[in-house]
Amino acid sequence: QCGVISPRFDIAVRDLEKWTSNLLPSRQFGYIVVTTSGGIMDHEEARRKHLGGKILGFF
Repeated sequence: QCGVISPRFDIAVRDLEKWTSNLLPSRQFGYIVVTTSGGIMDHEEARRKHLGGKILGFF
């Protein structure tokens, strides 16, 4: 499943886990695409770099 999030919600690093559990079917697969000040990346890379941003979509 793939989807676009509109409006593009602001997401803080501490809220990544909440959004992941709400949008993805399992913790083991799937990605949330986030646009941050460091560029466009998936939620795992954003967590590693401690960057928040806006949610673009998921797959």
